[in-house]
Amino acid sequence: MPADRSPAYEVHYTWTPIQLLSGAVARRLVAFRVDHQGVTLGGAPAKYARQTAFVPWRDIEAVVLWQQKTAALSPMNYVGLRRRPGAPQLPGANSALSREQTGRLAPHIDHDVFLASRHINLWKLDRGRLAEALETFAPGVAVEEVSNT
Repeated sequence: MPADRSPAYEVHYTWTPIQLLSGAVARRLVAFRVDHQGVTLGGAPAKYARQTAFVPWRDIEAVVLWQQKTAALSPMNYVGLRRRPGAPQLPGANSALSREQTGRLAPHIDHDVFLASRHINLWKLDRGRLAEALETFAPGVAVEEVSNT
């Protein structure tokens, strides 16, 4: 790793019209971050403060990469967390979904992982940087890739 690059992995949302119109361009919104304390799952840009969740390493068993089939030609990509049983509920766009709803939307994904997931939209996941950060901060936490077939 180059000396000028932090071992933390942080990716920001691209600028959106909502940010431009609301005057929120002064700060970059974190979409996803892995650091020495744990993982930050950014909220949707329009509801960022209410939906952003931080998960400490003690609550994380795995980082899960998965896809949801849609009517579009390409599936929606997600990053989620498999957390320890009993971990507190997280805020986020998915937090109000029932087990039945998540089962219909993505039957191949555990309900709790679905709730602790973020759609990779308006940002790009760098799998190499994710792997480096996990190796540095949480070598016991695996990356799981779940097929949607």
